[in-house]
Amino acid sequence: MNDTFMKERPILPLIASMALPMVISMLVNSLYNIVDSLFVARIHENAMTALSLVFPVQNFIHAVCVGFGVGVNAVIAYYRGADDEQRVNEAATHGLALAAIHGVLLMVGCIAILPGFLSAFTQDADVIEMGIRYGRIVFAFSLGHSVNLWMEKVFQAVGRMKVSMVAMMAGCIANILLDPLLIFGFGPFPGMGIEGAALATGIGECLPMVIYGYVYLTRPIRVRVGRRYLSPNPRIAGQLYAIGIPAMLNIALPSLLISALNAILAAYAQTYVVVLGIYYKLQTFLYLPANGIIQGIRPLVGYNSGAGEHGRVRQIYLTTLGMCAAIMAVGTVLCLCVPGQLIGLFTSNPQTIAAGSTALRIISAGFIASAVSVTSCGALEGLGKGTPSLVISLCRYTVIIIPAALLLSRIWGPNGVWNAFWISEGIAAVFSVCVYRRSVRRLPR
Repeated sequence: MNDTFMKERPILPLIASMALPMVISMLVNSLYNIVDSLFVARIHENAMTALSLVFPVQNFIHAVCVGFGVGVNAVIAYYRGADDEQRVNEAATHGLALAAIHGVLLMVGCIAILPGFLSAFTQDADVIEMGIRYGRIVFAFSLGHSVNLWMEKVFQAVGRMKVSMVAMMAGCIANILLDPLLIFGFGPFPGMGIEGAALATGIGECLPMVIYGYVYLTRPIRVRVGRRYLSPNPRIAGQLYAIGIPAMLNIALPSLLISALNAILAAYAQTYVVVLGIYYKLQTFLYLPANGIIQGIRPLVGYNSGAGEHGRVRQIYLTTLGMCAAIMAVGTVLCLCVPGQLIGLFTSNPQTIAAGSTALRIISAGFIASAVSVTSCGALEGLGKGTPSLVISLCRYTVIIIPAALLLSRIWGPNGVWNAFWISEGIAAVFSVCVYRRSVRRLPR
């Protein structure tokens, strides 16, 4: 495939063609996350609590795998734009080797720390036991998950977004279908409870590898992986990590935030921990489509930067900002108009529904402002500027919101935590504009 379309097609149709497959994939992924939680909630509310407490560790694994994949994506796209085939293949091959190492380390490390991690947030033996049973199975698939995401980012770097869409959707749909079969049992499938949910998640995460492998062998992309490209190259490894590590931290920061907020909310009642877990399940349906657009523009930004088309980079940024803001506006309307119905998808407890409805109405005030931070981070990663992107995320997920939640919770209780969300999003939006402008000020006007 000729990649020059990335610098030749009109901006809006180009972004749409690159982003739409990813948006569709992310919507299906969001549906999978919600359906998974719906089935787990039917086991017992303690199972939903266990899932909420395991989520930060699960998200950390995902953050490392996706974040490093972002580095692979950006480096490959840049060298594609610069027409340096040798560097492209070296980046892909080194990326695969390092992704495999990451997967093994994550599997061993996260299984080891899980019991102690859960005990730090609850003394409920049933919740801890369920969390350990779920986490050990999910984490066992870390190697496959890491390699799968490496493959995804390689295909996206060369513009093969439809392949990524099909692969991601296949994994999500498989998970959705397997959930009820493995959790509750049907026909030859045994009822495995929360272990069944974990097994369905692991299978769904690894299935796309089969599709990527088939396409790679039957319809080759212009990226080759081979032993001859694996000789030590500190420059390539440095570039992968220079972008990948900040991207990892960007995605991992919500895990730190959730853990901190869980600790604050647990002092009031377990209900609020459940509400926070439900919110993060719901917000994936909002933020993952926006992330789909960001995934679509990263290779565009990287390619055009490598090709010296800096004016197109600015146009891509502004167009993406408008698209993400529109998605966030829809989410705001839904959370203001039907919060009870949204929370009611996961629990029938009237107290939880009431608390959750209040939380959604308050938190949603910051959705539209968050589009600025999301877009700025994605564009900076595409430009290979991982550190400025990380600075924005630190502002958004730790520097402002955690101190604000601590302070405001002493004044308004749990509602103070919810108000900290929109306050931090507003401040982070202003800050991200400043960081983005400063980071790209040397680009030609």
